[in-house]
Amino acid sequence: MKWTQIRVTCKTEHIDDVAAVLTVLDTGVMIEDYSDVLTSLRTVYGELIDEKILNADKTIASASIYASDKKTADDYVDFISSRLASLGIKADIATAELDEEDWSTAWRKFYKPTKIGKHIVIVPSWEKYEKQDGDIIIDMDPGMAFGTGTHETTRLCATLLEENVKPGDYMLDVGAGSGILAICASKLGAEYCAACDIDPVAVKTEKENAERNNCEIDCFVSDLLSSVKIKDGRKYDIVTANIVADIIIRMSPDIGGYIKDGGLLVVSGIIDERESEVRLALENSGFECVKFLHDKGWCAILCRRK
Repeated sequence: MKWTQIRVTCKTEHIDDVAAVLTVLDTGVMIEDYSDVLTSLRTVYGELIDEKILNADKTIASASIYASDKKTADDYVDFISSRLASLGIKADIATAELDEEDWSTAWRKFYKPTKIGKHIVIVPSWEKYEKQDGDIIIDMDPGMAFGTGTHETTRLCATLLEENVKPGDYMLDVGAGSGILAICASKLGAEYCAACDIDPVAVKTEKENAERNNCEIDCFVSDLLSSVKIKDGRKYDIVTANIVADIIIRMSPDIGGYIKDGGLLVVSGIIDERESEVRLALENSGFECVKFLHDKGWCAILCRRK
């Protein structure tokens, strides 16, 4: 099925009025307003903001709706033009035809086999890759979940796993997204791996990726640590949390209860500016920070439970 996107671009101060006009036609309005990046988002979950967004022009914004046929789209454009003119708002109105399938799959053309660490190679399920000696292949389809292996934080965590996972380890990944880190640990020899996420769609993706890689991983829905259990009375040898700084700080007093004495915690999703803040929270919660990795403004920390 084809859809027509109607995208209205205006000065940021007019975006609320433009969105109100579009809401008359369709309540499913998509707004692109990057001015928030200058304020709250940069300090809260700004670690996950793409550099293109950080560098975008904050003085303009856009709002879009979608029409299911061309006649409806033409009528919508006429209506929007008339209303904006009456409000005295200058705006550019553009239309583009989109296939429904394109929305969920267009990103795949940018996702290619990626080597992370010394031996781990992330291979998209739709790509062909000729295995080299020593390669550990992770066959991935992230779906709508975070964790393709291409983001710096995922690569940093995978590198630390490759250096520290031992055969027989029990491993837990909190906020697992696509399940990529738990799969890495399993391929590296961990005996038991668990992956949890608050999003049921992510958990479904974790299960599919685990099956694709012939890995037995316990995947379940959990709001951070709320549903995490200690299996067989044995605490985890290594835990990963590639989330964001605020959540890591919030979890730090509790996460040690799931890690054995001398066990390891790998955290990332941390921009360099917040490294010291996260480090202090972890040290105050009984961890020794033993290694730091950095890549393009991102930080990963390897900690040992005292």
